[in-house]
Amino acid sequence: MIYLGIDCGTQSTKTIALDAESGLIVATATKNYDVLPGLPGHMEQNPSTWLEAMDETLQQVTEKLGARRSEVRGLGIAGQQHGFVPLDRDGVVIRPAKLWCDTSTMEECDLFRSHFGSAKVLIDEVGLDMLPGYTAPKILWLKRHEPENFARLALILLPHDYLNFYLTGKPRMEYGDASGTALMNVRTRTWSQAVLKFIDPALEEKLPPLGSSREPAGTLRADLAQRWGLPSGVVVSAGGGDNMMGAIGTSNVAPGRVTASLGTSGTIYAYSDKPVIDPQGEIAAFCDSTDAWLPLVCTMNVTVATEAVRNLFGWSHVRAEEAIRRVPAGCDGLMFLPYLQGERTPNLPRGTGVFHGLTTRTMAPAHMARATMEGVTMGLAYGLHRLRALGVPPTEIRLTGGGSKSGVWRQLCADIFGCPVMTLAEAEGAALGAAIQALATVQTEKSVNAWSTQLVRINSAETVHPQKNLSHDYAAATQKQMALTRTLAEKGFL
Repeated sequence: MIYLGIDCGTQSTKTIALDAESGLIVATATKNYDVLPGLPGHMEQNPSTWLEAMDETLQQVTEKLGARRSEVRGLGIAGQQHGFVPLDRDGVVIRPAKLWCDTSTMEECDLFRSHFGSAKVLIDEVGLDMLPGYTAPKILWLKRHEPENFARLALILLPHDYLNFYLTGKPRMEYGDASGTALMNVRTRTWSQAVLKFIDPALEEKLPPLGSSREPAGTLRADLAQRWGLPSGVVVSAGGGDNMMGAIGTSNVAPGRVTASLGTSGTIYAYSDKPVIDPQGEIAAFCDSTDAWLPLVCTMNVTVATEAVRNLFGWSHVRAEEAIRRVPAGCDGLMFLPYLQGERTPNLPRGTGVFHGLTTRTMAPAHMARATMEGVTMGLAYGLHRLRALGVPPTEIRLTGGGSKSGVWRQLCADIFGCPVMTLAEAEGAALGAAIQALATVQTEKSVNAWSTQLVRINSAETVHPQKNLSHDYAAATQKQMALTRTLAEKGFL
């Protein structure tokens, strides 16, 4: 049997077809797109862009499957987290969706903290501080800045929920993606009445039914099945946020495993069988999409920074790696604070980048390139240290994202994280996770955790370990980076 996984991201939509018997991906397709231009501080997309990309990639994948398209039994959606899709009573999108990377809601976040008294009270209420990326402040933003659109609001969906709604005709939200809205108490998996009522007394009636990530979203609409040449009765699984699906697609479904994503932005997340609440609010206390929990830290600047430096010097990826290898660990004292487009962890929505330690020796392309790679990796390592402090110790790191293709970066991750680092045979973790969830929803003889463990394969040739003879102390360097960040931020220089 075949199961489809669809990953709807900020920059592209990818669709894969998973052969459940062999565990191989037998067809893929990708459609690229961009955010709406000319909106400083606002990051938005038209949900119709996602539908068009899903339709195009599904058409391509089913064509590649040929006669095997009759074997498709289920599909799952992974979607960019936190996006706010507002619909009217007829299910029509009211305005473009505000995305996870939108930082226009800082004032709304301050209003939440003022109303509740402090970030600590919010963390006690929902398990999270109120950050600009989350969905709740986006809804309040709509009420305050576009009251005519808020008056039309009848249904609130997240990006993957919107695709499920299109595929099945039924609105629904599952625990994993819902935990990133800051509307839900992650401990109890129920809506926070205090947060809802602060936004609007009638907000709860605008939310879809909330339920288990193990329950299906519904069945594929007959007209869409016919359009894509699929059999009737194809099951649409609950789906989830891209990080939640990435956890399944990297087999991050057992204690000790940690996934690190080196994409445009970066994430570090781990499996937990109980809620992990950070009193400082730096680790997001998310639920996962197996009905467990997924403590996560997100940074907004990873390959966006390394690519900026590479392009600055006009290098190919191969030449950039060669240059970085020539520079010693620690870059002879050069350090980079990589906040080129603001930052989420630490919470610096207006943050900027800083090179510290420039000398006549270090003001050189290779030093600057390595310092950038070290800087973004130490930003993620700070989150890993917080996980350790909260009782979630890693035993291995599973790397995904474009940065994981770099051998020098893999070794750098092992050295900075202090853990063995490995990559996976299949690079598309979120799409694979969505397909595996669909498989587990249909073939219930095994749990999604068991299917993930069986089907996700490690690329053993790329496994690396921390260098025992490394003289540079990356743990101390990470502490210095955060001390520099705090000092500059407190002075108003970031």
